[in-house]
Amino acid sequence: MQVLGVVGPSNCGKTTLVERLASALADRGRVATIKHCTHEPDLDTDGKDTTRHRTAGADATFGLTDDAGWFATGADRSLQETLDDLAPEYDYAIVEGYSDARIPQVALGGREAGGDVLLEAEEADAVDFEELLAALEATDPHETLESLIAEVEASESADRAGAIATFTGRVRTRDGPDDEPTERLEFERYDGLADDRMAALRSDLEARDDVQAVALHHRTGVLEAGEHIVFVVVLAGHRRSAFRAVEDGIDRLKEEVPLFKKEVTVDDEYWRHET
Repeated sequence: MQVLGVVGPSNCGKTTLVERLASALADRGRVATIKHCTHEPDLDTDGKDTTRHRTAGADATFGLTDDAGWFATGADRSLQETLDDLAPEYDYAIVEGYSDARIPQVALGGREAGGDVLLEAEEADAVDFEELLAALEATDPHETLESLIAEVEASESADRAGAIATFTGRVRTRDGPDDEPTERLEFERYDGLADDRMAALRSDLEARDDVQAVALHHRTGVLEAGEHIVFVVVLAGHRRSAFRAVEDGIDRLKEEVPLFKKEVTVDDEYWRHET
């Protein structure tokens, strides 16, 4: 799922730009939008809403309609969690108003952004729309284990598969109880070459007998302790084929794909290849 944030002060046309993006991207895939709200919206429906459920102690409530429409209310839901939930079913997510988010951003009206700024403009009408769409398509997708499982299950040969095996690598806080805790890792990719190596590895794994589909993804940028780093997902006819392909996949990814890792502890920071 490609993710794009739109940030800026009031009256700069943020919502107008989100509308234009949603309309244009709807021709390319499924689109979800997320808006930063400073207050809880009024979902009162003549006393038949979910307010009583929340008052009684429910942390989240969902209203479902007969025609498969729905609405939800709740608390303590982060942007990251929302993007993770959307990734398996949507091709694009447009986020309005999260200036500090570490996602690709359009910055309007001089607003500073926490993620990579793809384009800056004073107001929405000044945005080069085609340039923005091209820049968005070139960004890394937001992938989760669930979205990659959905990808392999959509394979044309999925009817011949009886197993899905996965590997998830995460940021380890420490190797031992007395080690300095790792606060975050920073990953950089050798552009072009890394993508080619990843594609070649995927092709090799999918060429094996009994392997139907493979998905690989390695995140880049800043990842905090506990966050997921890398995924390997294999759809295969039988479990042994799936397990072997997953193990070979992560081993070869670490050996063959040029990715550079900086480790930041509470007292120091260093590139791992320098130690």
